[in-house]
Amino acid sequence: MDAPAFKTPEQMRKLFFPGSVAVVGASTDPSKLGHEIMKNIIDAGFAGPVHPINPKAEEILGRPVSASISNLAEPVDLAVVIVPARFVPGVVAECGEKGVGAAIVITGGFKEASEAGEALEAELVEAATKGGVAVVGPNCQGINHPYHGLCASWPLLTNQGPIALVSQSGTVGAALMDWAQLEGLGVSCFVSMGNRCDVDESDLIRYFAQDDHTRAIAIYLEGVKDARKFLSAVEACEKPLVIFKAGRTERGRVAAESHTKSLAGRDEIYEAVFRQYGIYRAETLEELYDYAKALAYMKRPKGRRILFLTSSGGAAIVATDAAVECDLEVPHLPDDLYASLRGELPEHFVVGNPFDLTGDATAEIYADVAAKAADHFDVLGLIFGDPIHDAHTAVDPERGDLVIFLGGAEVEREERVKIHEMGVPVFPTPERGIKALAQLYKEPAGR
Repeated sequence: MDAPAFKTPEQMRKLFFPGSVAVVGASTDPSKLGHEIMKNIIDAGFAGPVHPINPKAEEILGRPVSASISNLAEPVDLAVVIVPARFVPGVVAECGEKGVGAAIVITGGFKEASEAGEALEAELVEAATKGGVAVVGPNCQGINHPYHGLCASWPLLTNQGPIALVSQSGTVGAALMDWAQLEGLGVSCFVSMGNRCDVDESDLIRYFAQDDHTRAIAIYLEGVKDARKFLSAVEACEKPLVIFKAGRTERGRVAAESHTKSLAGRDEIYEAVFRQYGIYRAETLEELYDYAKALAYMKRPKGRRILFLTSSGGAAIVATDAAVECDLEVPHLPDDLYASLRGELPEHFVVGNPFDLTGDATAEIYADVAAKAADHFDVLGLIFGDPIHDAHTAVDPERGDLVIFLGGAEVEREERVKIHEMGVPVFPTPERGIKALAQLYKEPAGR
């Protein structure tokens, strides 16, 4: 049996590191997507030429307009296509003739829409294959590659980070990227796959597995396009791979198959494959984001003993329950450590596990107790349950702390960004933090 056909390294290079970009369907109207995407490419800091293509305009965003790809005197690596569906196969054929190596087709109205659209998508695939053009889409939200200043998508988000986001749903992927931007984390890349007429999840897993900027890959998936190709890609991927497989129920499968015409498949099959190949399975979008954060940023603990250091007794109880449910250990303090700390701290502090510093907690006290307790536990769970000023000074990136921050309002938001800048992920609730930490104890299998 022949090996699965993946996109070539040169095709993937032109998708993610193009030297020049043409926006086919660029618009003079700021309310149109063809204007917004071109502006985002420019504003993201793309260093190469950006060519607007529109037969009815002369200048867009200060750049001279060409009537077609064929009219350009310069070579182009990547075309972003935002024209009515009926014109797309012709544009892609023109790209092939011009030597454009890759295209992102934003336009919808293909197999997800109707039988006529399905036929049109077949024409698109034929044109791409004949011209050697690697196509992302159609019916997608594009690519945002912050490390290359390429935001061929929307909204404009530019923070760089170690997580690659791949999604069949543009909105779902963009939402996760926005979460990362707001938290000061960023991503290595965001790819909205849409209908996956050509480039699919397997090509992208294979690519990001070799990408120097990516430490974890997070995927929102409605169905695998090519099972043999997918298994080949995940088997070779040595980086953490987190997947949220939507369409688990019968009604969900129907919805998935009507969205981008995915073959959602039976959930039991996906569950078995994920287990066999050591894929981290998320059950919610929050888990997809949290697990990717943990796997990209946190160190694998040596053991399961965790100490909760908190300013909120209630949050610590919730964390303790979650830890036990995830097979972590919440042991008592060793006698010598208890005696030492009990003698130093105010009587109303609860010296135990959880270790409750109450409302009198300060960053200095957190840091002092953490430093003295660290050698006795495998993980320190720092729960900042109030507006703890300078909380980031109590966090040690080398120690591998689990950091949970809630109830801190504006101070929390400011400190969260500072802690993320230190390379330590922060989780908004005890349950989410513990479940993310628990992923680090799973041994990847079959890869």
